[in-house]
Amino acid sequence: MTVVARAGIRWRLMLPLASVSLVTGTVGAFVLPFLSLFLTNEIGVSSLELGAFLLVSSVAGLVVSTLIGRLSDQRAVRRNLMVIGGLAGSVGYGLFAVLREYWVLLVVSCTLVALSTSLISQMFAYARQFAERQSVTRAPLIISSLRTIMSLSWVGGPPLAALLLQLGGYTGLYWTACGFFLAIALLSSRLRELGVPEAPTADDGPGAPKAPRMVFAIVAFVLLQGSISLSVSAIPLYVTNDLHGAPEDAGIVLGVCAALEIPLMLWFGVLAVKVDLNRLVMLGALVALAYQGVMLATDSTWQVAVAQLLNAIVISAIAGVGISYFQSLAPGRPGYATSWFTNTMTVGAMLSGPLLGLAKQVGYHYAYLMALGMSTLGLGFLFVTRAVAKGRTSAG
Repeated sequence: MTVVARAGIRWRLMLPLASVSLVTGTVGAFVLPFLSLFLTNEIGVSSLELGAFLLVSSVAGLVVSTLIGRLSDQRAVRRNLMVIGGLAGSVGYGLFAVLREYWVLLVVSCTLVALSTSLISQMFAYARQFAERQSVTRAPLIISSLRTIMSLSWVGGPPLAALLLQLGGYTGLYWTACGFFLAIALLSSRLRELGVPEAPTADDGPGAPKAPRMVFAIVAFVLLQGSISLSVSAIPLYVTNDLHGAPEDAGIVLGVCAALEIPLMLWFGVLAVKVDLNRLVMLGALVALAYQGVMLATDSTWQVAVAQLLNAIVISAIAGVGISYFQSLAPGRPGYATSWFTNTMTVGAMLSGPLLGLAKQVGYHYAYLMALGMSTLGLGFLFVTRAVAKGRTSAG
C-alpha cells in the first residue's frame, strides 16, 4: 500500500473516465435547463402538473441513486452499472424524443431517466477507487479535476442546446441526448472493473453512513446546497426585476461565475491534498455567508458580477471538495457516500424551489436573506459534525 501511495498518478489512465465526465456534464447541460420549457410548451402541462413531474422525478432519482450506490459497494459491478446507466439514459431520452403523453413521460422519467442519474455518483465513486489504487493522498485532486471538466461542459452546453433547439426542436434535442448517453455507455465499457472497494476498518464499517457525523453532514450539505441553488436561480430574476438589468446582463453574470469556477475548482483540488477537507468545506460555508451578505448590499449589476468571485469560491469548495469530504466520512463505501452527496444536491434544489417562489412574492432581494439563513444553519451543522468526529477520535 505504501508503494502505491507514493507512486505518481498515471493521468493517461484517467482519459476514459475524463471523457465520461465531459459527456455526462454536456448531456446534463443539454437536457436539464430545458425540461420545464419542454413540459410547458411542448406537452402543455399546468403549473401543478409541472411541479408534480419535477418533484416525483427528483425523488425517484434520489431513491434509485441511493440503492445503486449501496449495491456498487457490495459487488464488483460499478463499471457495469455505469454502462447500464448510459444505456438507460439513451433509451429514456429516445422515448422523450417521440412521446408526448404526460403520464407515459413521467413513468419514463421515474425509471429509465432516474437510473441514468446514478451516473454522476458512480463516476465519482469509480474515481475514488481508482485514486486509491494510484495514490490515496491525490484522490481529492482527481475528483476535483473531473468536477472541473463537468463545470467546463456547462459553459458551452446550454448555448449549444439552445441552438440545437432552434434547428431541430425538442425532437432533435432529445435524439442528441440519446446519442450522448449511448456514447457514455460505450466509454464506460472501456473502463476496467476495479472490484469491490477495500474493506473499511471497524470504526468506519457498514454502519458508518448512519452514524451521527454522517447524518449531521447530510443535513449541513442539504442546507448549503440549497442555499447555492437558491442563490444561482435567483440571479437572473434579481438582476432583471430588482436591479432592472437586461437579460444579457444576467447571462454575463452567470458566465463570469462559471468561468471563475474552473480554475478555482482545480486550486481547491490541489489544496485538498494538503489541507484537511473539513476545513476547506467550512471555509466554503463561511465565504457563502460573506457572498450572500454582499448580495444583500448590492444595488447595481456590476456589483453582482464582482460578487461572483465569492460565489465561485463557495461552489468550488462545497460542490467540488464536498464529494471527497463525504467519501472520507465512509471509507470503503465510495458509491454509498457519493450517492448521499448527490442526494443533498437534489434535496437542496427541491427546498430552494418553494423559497424562490416566496421571493417572487416579496422581492428577489430577499432570496439572498433566505440563502444566508440556510448557509448559517449549514455552517452550524458542520461544526457539530466536526465536534462529533473529534469526540469519536477521543473516545477511540
